[in-house]
Amino acid sequence: MNSSTTNEGPVISLRDVYRTYEMGDYTLNALNGVSLDIDRNEYLAIVGASGSGKSTMMNIIGCLDRVTSGDYLLNGRNVGEMNEAELATARNREIGFVFQSFNLLPRASALKNVMQPLVYRGIPRAERQRMAAEALERVGLGDRTDSLPNQMSGGQRQRVAISRALVGGPAILLADEPTGNLDSKTSSEIMALIDELHGQGQTIIMVTHEPDIAAHCERVIRLADGNVESDQRQVRRSA
Repeated sequence: MNSSTTNEGPVISLRDVYRTYEMGDYTLNALNGVSLDIDRNEYLAIVGASGSGKSTMMNIIGCLDRVTSGDYLLNGRNVGEMNEAELATARNREIGFVFQSFNLLPRASALKNVMQPLVYRGIPRAERQRMAAEALERVGLGDRTDSLPNQMSGGQRQRVAISRALVGGPAILLADEPTGNLDSKTSSEIMALIDELHGQGQTIIMVTHEPDIAAHCERVIRLADGNVESDQRQVRRSA
């Protein structure tokens, strides 16, 4: 599924990771010496109260922010040693992002939204179109390729966002509150889709504050004050 990755070792390793912010005379350790491994095909939730460090953790894992100290290895590569161009490539090829607010281009069709990440890879247009159409078919939107975001429901827009995240075959699907803007019925449908993607071999990391969403995962990491408070396996709930 993920042609850019190897099959040896964890997909993510954090080793004594700190993320520190200087706030005047005060130093805030948003992450306070976090160490953990995440293997391929894990289905994992990062949970915690506001200010626990989960958003910082997501930004670090997603290569949107750098650690202050410690090491972050993504598919065996030390992210701290990457330059900005290499970080951008890692974000484009290794990580598929799904956001609460969808982040779709409002004037672009579903097909063009899903094609967008492939533009930066130099893939010919016809191939981008084929890959995007297949990705939309995969999430049940093969008949909505020409629809604009404002012509679709919230659930359909999130499916387009998931399709866009998956189109390049990323090692990791990183979802930040993926059902936060959806009603309960649509949330269940989106979680059923994410469950299905995990069943197909996709590594999935979700950041959530909702216990019902975390219950879908096989592993739950709870953060408190920038520390791993607990790291537990569980029997997951189906949608």
